[in-house]
Parts: sequence; C-alpha cells; structure tokens
Amino acid sequence: MAINAHIAGITGPGDLQKALTDAQYIADEALSTVAYLALALGKPLLLEGAPGVGKTEAAKALGGVLGRDVIRLQCYEGIDAGAALYEWNYPRQMLAIRQAGDEFVNLYSEDYLLERPLLEALRNPTGSLLLIDEIDRADHEFEAFLLEFLSDFTISIPETGTVRATQPPVVMLTSNRTRDLHEALRRRCVYHWIDYPDAALEAQIVMTRASSVAEATARAVVASVGLLRQEPLAKPPGVAETVEWAEAATLLNSQGVHWPEAFRRAIGVALKDHDDLTYMSERLAQVLPGEAA
Repeated sequence: MAINAHIAGITGPGDLQKALTDAQYIADEALSTVAYLALALGKPLLLEGAPGVGKTEAAKALGGVLGRDVIRLQCYEGIDAGAALYEWNYPRQMLAIRQAGDEFVNLYSEDYLLERPLLEALRNPTGSLLLIDEIDRADHEFEAFLLEFLSDFTISIPETGTVRATQPPVVMLTSNRTRDLHEALRRRCVYHWIDYPDAALEAQIVMTRASSVAEATARAVVASVGLLRQEPLAKPPGVAETVEWAEAATLLNSQGVHWPEAFRRAIGVALKDHDDLTYMSERLAQVLPGEAA
C-alpha cells in the first residue's frame, strides 16, 4: 500500500530534504529522493554503508519528520522470530497459577504478552517507523522470516489469533554490509548506499549538530578525520565521532588548552579502539588540525 505522497506536507524530495534539515539531519539530494520514493511507493528503504555514516540517525530523523514513533529492532547473531515478535511472560504466568489456586486464569491474555518490536509496530494505533537495524548481523533464516512479515504485515499468535496492522509501518532497514543480503529482500526494498559525506557537507553537519563549534574548527576537524579514514584502522571515525571530536576540542580550548593540543587530548572521542590509538600514537601529529579557530 502506498503512503500518501502528501504525508506531513511532503510533496517531493525537496520538501523531504528541507524537513530533514529542519530536524538537524543533513541529507543530500540522492538520499532525500530515495527516501521520498520509498514513502510514496509504500516500500521499505534499505540503507547500506560503513558504520558511522548516519544510517540509524536517518531513520530517527525521518520518524520525527513524519511524526511517527521509531520502533527499533536491533539485529544480532542468533536473533530469532521470538525475539522480534513476542514472548509470553512465563514467570508471571506461573505466579498467576499459584495465586489462582482452583480458580480459572487465562494465561494468554494481554496481561502476560510481552511485545517485541515487530508486534509493537503493528499495534501502534497512530502508525510507526520500524527500524530494522544491522540486518546483516542476522542469519539467512531470519531474513526469510522478515521477508514474509514485510509482505503482509501480519503476525499469527496461536493462542489469540492473527494481528494485522491497521496502519502499516514505514520500514527502514540498515546494513553495514558485513555479508550479502538475500536478493529477495533487496528486491522488496528501495535501496541506497550511504557513503561518508564530502568535506563541505560533513563540516555543515558538524556546525548543525554542534552550535558551539566555529566554522574554522569544523573544517579543520573534518580534514583531519578524512586523513584518519585513509589509515588502516579497525574502527575509523564516523560522522558522530567527527561532531563529538569538534565539540570536545572546542570545550578544552575554551578552558585554555591551545590548538592543536586540544585535539590531541580529545583524540579518545574520535578513535575508540586501543589498537587504533596505539597505531596512531606516533603518527598523530601528521593528522591533527593546526590553528583551528
């Protein structure tokens, strides 16, 4: 079912791009276009990219723009349908049996049902944005189950019946591409690859998300992060780390720590892996910003 193209006053990609910017998420034209098409066509949006490029933040911002609750299903190795759909509260059921004695107790009422993200998304009365985060961490069996769920937005609970969405959720999936996703799932979605933003866009993101950071500082941090991403690091800094490094260094500078020492002292905000910090310890001077502001 297609989503109303005029939802939340959005009549085209340009409107969506502006709305995301107002929500402090700086999206380029390509991302705004595919997100709009996913909404207009009523299809899931699959975002792939390296960790830290802003995939999850895009979902949160889009949920805010649409006025929908963001319900997040965090995938992990070994996740199964029970963890994604629902579970029965067995300890509470057993307690109810002991307390009821000879009286009848309905163990499969709402009182004992634990909603997991997929069921919660279906039963949300005002509609929701369902974020299926890092789907590549789950296995192929879970992918197949998820594909079936996305085809009709229904959940069968043997003890109580079938739950159908009165208002299908907007669905976004993210993947860090640690493995290839099944073609059937890809065909079901509108696809977009998110790369690290270019230097100008990333500086704009820093200044939008961190109002205390001067433009010169933002540009200097972005240039340094670009150099760090060229190094063979286990965990290269993402956009969030760029913003946080700029904020942390600005804070230290305001307390009297001069550039570039402020950046050096705050490096643990940008690099969050011991091996990466060890590797960069003797090379850090080559990538640190100089006089930033």
